[in-house]
Amino acid sequence: MKVLITGAGGFVGKNLQLHLAERKDVQVVCFTRDHSVEQLPTLLEGVDFVFHLAGVNRPQDPQEFATGNAELTQSLCRAVGDIAKATGKKVPIVYTSSTQAGRDNPYGNSKRGAEEALQASAASLGIPVHVFRLPNVFGKWCRPNYNSAVATFCHNIARDLPIQVNDPAAPVTLVYVDDVIERFVQLMDGADATVDADGFATVTPQYTTTVGELARQIQSFKDSRNTLMTDRVGTGLVRALYSTYVSYLPPESFAYTVPQHGDARGVFVEMLKTPDAGQFSFFTAHAGITRGGHYHHSKTEKFLVIKGQARFKFRHMHTGETHELVTAGDKSEIVETVPGWTHDITNIGTEEMVVMLWANEVFDRARPDTFACPL
Repeated sequence: MKVLITGAGGFVGKNLQLHLAERKDVQVVCFTRDHSVEQLPTLLEGVDFVFHLAGVNRPQDPQEFATGNAELTQSLCRAVGDIAKATGKKVPIVYTSSTQAGRDNPYGNSKRGAEEALQASAASLGIPVHVFRLPNVFGKWCRPNYNSAVATFCHNIARDLPIQVNDPAAPVTLVYVDDVIERFVQLMDGADATVDADGFATVTPQYTTTVGELARQIQSFKDSRNTLMTDRVGTGLVRALYSTYVSYLPPESFAYTVPQHGDARGVFVEMLKTPDAGQFSFFTAHAGITRGGHYHHSKTEKFLVIKGQARFKFRHMHTGETHELVTAGDKSEIVETVPGWTHDITNIGTEEMVVMLWANEVFDRARPDTFACPL
């Protein structure tokens, strides 16, 4: 399949290019600001699908709204229409409009004019048209300090620059760029169109939040490097925002250090803490060193020896029953501590032992649930 992307150098266009580059069955032709409208018919030769992403939203001259949105789209429609008339080939078009198209302002009027040109082509020539009135799209590579609060907050907070929040309670509706691209590619691959009550194509999920909450959430990502406490970054809006925030880190901030606590036995390092799923850490032990020698009432742990040889010893606090096991870094064996059993771990090898540790709760110095009881 051969596809044309207008606005290929923009935020959505760059993300779409990367996704399509992963496909061996797709050839991409790009229309950027370096091209003229007169080149559209040539660029469209042999094209099977068009992603019309080009547009103007902050021009120096308001007249550019009309030329960069409505008139460019009209020219595209004429070129695609000529193909349909000459060959019978009806090239589908996906168009990124805006929720502003429903408003009476220069930008909204120009986007609505583009929509009307596309809808006219669909009605008169049967060209498949998918018009998306997108809310605020966010994700990697969006231009900061321009027209995206998410991009600005991520860029500035990652660099210790100030942000401005005029109305923390102001609502904002967001859609993640990867979700947008996924839907676009589905349509390219022949998926059925889904539209809202007004006939506009839809992308899900959409997220509703406030400007103040956005700022708070993104600031918490930066703070987590100091607190080691991570948010629930695996699903939904927080996942998308965290991925976006990290994408704005300058290369010199790709790495950061965490506290390391050392003594004669070795070192102990906490890596990551979660609100409700415990924490991750690791420790080392020199040859012959024993760590632990305590029990828990409720806390549980998982140990993974990743280097060296270890002997775990257990004793039941009520019955006195004992258990012992030996494991090593080449076994990838998880050893669990069990409430009510005192336990320790000894480096029985000749080299330094390194052990990963997960505990089901974040360590609370006020209520540590850790009671000394050597074996």
